[in-house]
Amino acid sequence: MAHHPVLDAVTERIIRRSGTRRDDWLAETRARAGARVARSQISCTNLAHGFAAMPKEAKFRIREQQRPNLAIVSAYNDMLSAHQPLEAYPAWIKEAALQAGATAQFAGGVPAMCDGVTQGQEGMELSLFSRDVIAMSTAIALSHQMFDAGLYLGVCDKIVPGLVIGALSFGHLPAIFVPAGPMTTGLSNDQKARTRQLYTEGKVSREVLLEAEAQSYHGPGTCTFYGTANSNQMLMEFMGLHLPGSAFVNPGTPLREALTRGAARRAVQLCHGSDAYTPICEVLDVRAFVNGIVGLMATGGSTNHTLHLVAMARAARIVLNWDDFSHLSDVVPLLARVYPNGKADVNEFHAAGGLGYVIGQLLDAGLLHEDVTTVAGRGLSAYTQEPWLDDGRLAWRAGPAEPLNQDIVRPYSEPFSLDGGLKLLKGNVGRAVIKVSAVKPPHRIIEAPAIVFQEQDDVLAAFDRGELERDFVAVVTWQGPAANGMPELHKLTPTLSILQERGFQVALVTDGRMSGASGKVPAAIHVTPEALSGGAIGRIQTGDIVRLDAEAGTLHVLGPVDWLQRAPFDHDLSAHVNGIGRDLFGNLRKTVSAAERGACTLFETDEAVNPEGTAEEDD
Repeated sequence: MAHHPVLDAVTERIIRRSGTRRDDWLAETRARAGARVARSQISCTNLAHGFAAMPKEAKFRIREQQRPNLAIVSAYNDMLSAHQPLEAYPAWIKEAALQAGATAQFAGGVPAMCDGVTQGQEGMELSLFSRDVIAMSTAIALSHQMFDAGLYLGVCDKIVPGLVIGALSFGHLPAIFVPAGPMTTGLSNDQKARTRQLYTEGKVSREVLLEAEAQSYHGPGTCTFYGTANSNQMLMEFMGLHLPGSAFVNPGTPLREALTRGAARRAVQLCHGSDAYTPICEVLDVRAFVNGIVGLMATGGSTNHTLHLVAMARAARIVLNWDDFSHLSDVVPLLARVYPNGKADVNEFHAAGGLGYVIGQLLDAGLLHEDVTTVAGRGLSAYTQEPWLDDGRLAWRAGPAEPLNQDIVRPYSEPFSLDGGLKLLKGNVGRAVIKVSAVKPPHRIIEAPAIVFQEQDDVLAAFDRGELERDFVAVVTWQGPAANGMPELHKLTPTLSILQERGFQVALVTDGRMSGASGKVPAAIHVTPEALSGGAIGRIQTGDIVRLDAEAGTLHVLGPVDWLQRAPFDHDLSAHVNGIGRDLFGNLRKTVSAAERGACTLFETDEAVNPEGTAEEDD
């Protein structure tokens, strides 16, 4: 199948925009791959320190300095349901590595915080920055130069992007990402959301709310809605870093264990010196990132990846901007309906055909690059297959040829929507993104007076006072990465949903985040430039008429507006500086790049936009 012309046009544009920096980095990275195992390049004293605590058989092998040694980098903790299953993985990986003639060591742990726990709390202001801390922690784990490949154990929001960025800092090493899978289905996401709304309206007690939440989040594994965590797993499939079909296999099953052990065996095969040597620098090229964006659009994935994909690409010296997302969204159809974009959870999506079916449809339509390098070998077609246990042995077979439930997943010829789940908005307020896959068409164009808030709690207080029973656009400012770390604002979702259901035209405009759980209320998020950087969002006044048009891709304050004649609101950010660890992150707030540049603190030079600070326009 010939490629769709937009797929090739966007790919070529990114290659041109990235210039020679990608080639220069590849040459430098490839040169780091030695002729023998990595530990052969360090002194005997260094090496003895590195294997002193290993079991006898593994110690004997590692002293030979001939066989590969795998690094295990894990986000395990037992507070996060998504990461609790990872506790068992290192032992499985070490055993499988020995059986494959190699060794494995637990190289390091990385922090893993849960946005579900910190949502609406002060700790959420550390969430986005945790991605960069994870990237640095990954690099520290690998810095001992004892390792010939990496197995990266992580699932949730900032964790997988941080692991990817860290792995790319050792781009000459092969890398396989090993997920834990979603928890089994509990209380439906629809019922959970309804109970939240009833609680917000004072119609049910806190005890009823807690019981509903406990029935929804009830066991080990990822939350079952299609938020950032499960969007991460989608990306690892589309970008070729998982064993095929790994994303949504439940923890605690024989197949999950077999896939984990299989990842270790495959990592041994990919090490330098073998015919299958596949470093991550070769996997994550421009085509892989374009495939990731296509997957995001086709499945209605998380808006957080308009930040994370940009930052991950920057680590591979590839320059993305939101125009790339927008142009692909125009031609990539929405093929999946998973909550909050539908009623199904990820388990039902997986059972109905899941990622393998979607990838197959997009390949047939010429909307993915098939000719890519993956950890499974050459070609993305391997990711149309599903894993299974053939008499107890891990194997792959063809996935479903037809969707098993067309309310959840559709063929390319009958999509839920002709375009993707995310849109770029442009106008005199700046640039922003909106997730439209869950927003019904009557709510995609909102024109209403602004009510300006500086804190999300101010919105809730106004609702409680009965001041929001009208059409309005909530403009929540001073929520950008430089202001307070760019927290997610999901605390607002039940309140705004109630007002929408009461018949009011409502929308949210903010320089903060909403992420993969963005729902049925239109939300223009990641507004750039942010208020603290002098962006127009910080000069909007209550009463201004705001028009958000997700169909046309525009965001404007109507009427003649001279922003230079308006002084920005001078918001006091002192309450966001100290306490709950925030005092340790002051330098990150000072150095973080803008949202469209990935809201990232890691790169000394930032080449994702032009010197004027606006995204490149590529015709």
